[in-house]
Amino acid sequence: MSRPVIVFAGSVYPGQLGLLCEYLRREKLAESYFLTTPGYTQANSHQVPNLIPFQPDGKIVGPQSYYYSSKVERSARISRGLLAALLELRKKTRIDVIVTHSLWGAPHFLYNEIDAAIVSYIEFPSYEAHGWDPDYPPNLAQRLGDRNTEMLHFHQVLKSDLTIVPSAHSKAMFPTELHGKIEVQFEGFEITPPPQPEHAPDKPFTIGFAARDLSNAKGIDIYMRLADRLIGEGLDARFVAIGDPDASTYGYEQQWVNHHYGGKVKNFRDHALRLYPRAERIEFPGKLPYDRFASLIGEVDLFLYPLRFGVANWGLMEILARGGCVIAPDRGYAAELIIDDVNGCLLPDDDDKWIEMIKTLKDDPERRARYSKAARKTGRSFHISAVAPRYLRLFRQAMNARKR
Repeated sequence: MSRPVIVFAGSVYPGQLGLLCEYLRREKLAESYFLTTPGYTQANSHQVPNLIPFQPDGKIVGPQSYYYSSKVERSARISRGLLAALLELRKKTRIDVIVTHSLWGAPHFLYNEIDAAIVSYIEFPSYEAHGWDPDYPPNLAQRLGDRNTEMLHFHQVLKSDLTIVPSAHSKAMFPTELHGKIEVQFEGFEITPPPQPEHAPDKPFTIGFAARDLSNAKGIDIYMRLADRLIGEGLDARFVAIGDPDASTYGYEQQWVNHHYGGKVKNFRDHALRLYPRAERIEFPGKLPYDRFASLIGEVDLFLYPLRFGVANWGLMEILARGGCVIAPDRGYAAELIIDDVNGCLLPDDDDKWIEMIKTLKDDPERRARYSKAARKTGRSFHISAVAPRYLRLFRQAMNARKR
């Protein structure tokens, strides 16, 4: 069978599945292209030769004309621009598969307009399904607007030849009637773990947290609560929380902070410091360049990953692939990557159990080393070279579905 021609689409680059697109081209597994907006094309084309610009049909950043249908309108502008670019590309080459990001590469104007299988990549159907902390709830307008996001995603599952989600936890958020059209596949990575560092005798035991954002969904406040208690009990350790305290999040905690404090507290992290004052001892390096982030990950002896809500956390894979020793919740997405007492430790949402395990692992370097070795093996199983053939099988599945 000849190599398939696969076109990926997303308004932002790098973004979801960008590495896959480039790997397929580089390894000559497919003829692949990535459609993105002109600014991202110009910024990256010197490194990535298969980028093609598409022009959305109007402004896609910031508010649209009507709040409640903002995501629908933005998606329409994106999808209209994609269709025009794909029709031009189709004059030069056949297209076997189009792989779109559900919002930033919205496919809904492509159905019945182009002769290719359409694959939609959806992280989760709606914020209601994703979950949010009842202590920091959405307002009525946000709840109503979320219905339109859900509508877009359900329609995509129905009309696409295949939908890919990053985890079984994500798939479970969709109605069971749609499950037959959804496949689970987490992304591939090119994370190269550094050599195993030797533990210097004078190096402090380091308990870390790492995520893109220091948010309620990622559980930064739980980490800070546990750190506050451990510090109060006199545990001799260094605490480091890696992540951007001002990044956008998958929750509504920042608007609560703004409303509750009237602008006197900057972010959710600073709110949590008011609740847990001993957590002032935690180091917060903020948003870091990638090489510094990778280096700092290697300094951590034990990671706490008290994830509340999430469907596929790339930050967790960054930790595991580098041999991080992790304690995580025994539910949700984290339990799909971590096997208890094999490549990490899974615990219920019980502070006493977390505190006990932290102390146990601190005093058991051999157990931590065993977890670390298995975590690296988990990371290798999600290397792009291992994952790309799985995606190709899914893309051919979509092509066959379209033929049928």
